[in-house]
Amino acid sequence: MELLGRIRAERSELPEALRRVADLILSNPGEAARSTIVDLAERSGTSTATITRFCRALGFGGYAELRVAIATEQGRVAQQTWETDIGQEILPDDNLERVLGVVSGNDIRLIQETAAQLDLATVEKVAAAISQAGRVLLFGVSSSAAVASEMEYRLQRIRIPTWSRSDAHSALTDAALLGERDVAIGISHSGRTREVIEVLAEAGSHGAITVAVTSHPRSPLAEVAELVLTTASRETTFRSDGFAAIHSQLLVLDVVYVSIAQRSYERTRQAFDLTLRAVTGHRLPGGDA
Repeated sequence: MELLGRIRAERSELPEALRRVADLILSNPGEAARSTIVDLAERSGTSTATITRFCRALGFGGYAELRVAIATEQGRVAQQTWETDIGQEILPDDNLERVLGVVSGNDIRLIQETAAQLDLATVEKVAAAISQAGRVLLFGVSSSAAVASEMEYRLQRIRIPTWSRSDAHSALTDAALLGERDVAIGISHSGRTREVIEVLAEAGSHGAITVAVTSHPRSPLAEVAELVLTTASRETTFRSDGFAAIHSQLLVLDVVYVSIAQRSYERTRQAFDLTLRAVTGHRLPGGDA
């Protein structure tokens, strides 16, 4: 996971003093990389001991390692010239060319950040669990519900018994019927959606393997899940963090889906052949679509 994306994702879960350090670094990473530990402590209103705690919370041995990591990441960012439009405001009189550049650039960057931080060992575990599951339950609300529905379609297409729910009552009753060979996947950008947390907790209480898809690895949803897949998100004009996370969520689940399909290659091919033949009569001649 890229460092700044990780700091941004974990910021809200940090203690207040560490959060001030995170905010200072995120506001100007380049300056933070040039600052001494004393400078950073003074500017964040903390102490050198707090800076050291912040470094260790991120897995670094000390401040020197953190500075190198920030500087290295800033160097990579500087090489990506399209990055200059990322996160900029879209104004009412901006033309569509600029709108397209900001939106597409932001989505590209978020997908890259998600790919960089994705724990492939966890992907393997999730894919293996789903491949052997008797039932798979996907649950999300609002924009996450659309992501759950898309994953449901893909898994059903390769003969994985899957249901997605966007209603909490239906999801809770389904979760109560899951067992040890089943999988429940909760999708929530914030990781704080009460209904999603409740559904995953209910499924886990009956022995199901629980998976969280969230941008916040220290969130309450992540805490109740056995396996956590993290996504990147960044708010831009007219698109809140939740909306912006959709592409990242789809990427993560698509990697899981392809890994499952690989595990049952022949069965997947047969399923595709059967389903394509089933809808052939509904396609007009003369095209591939």
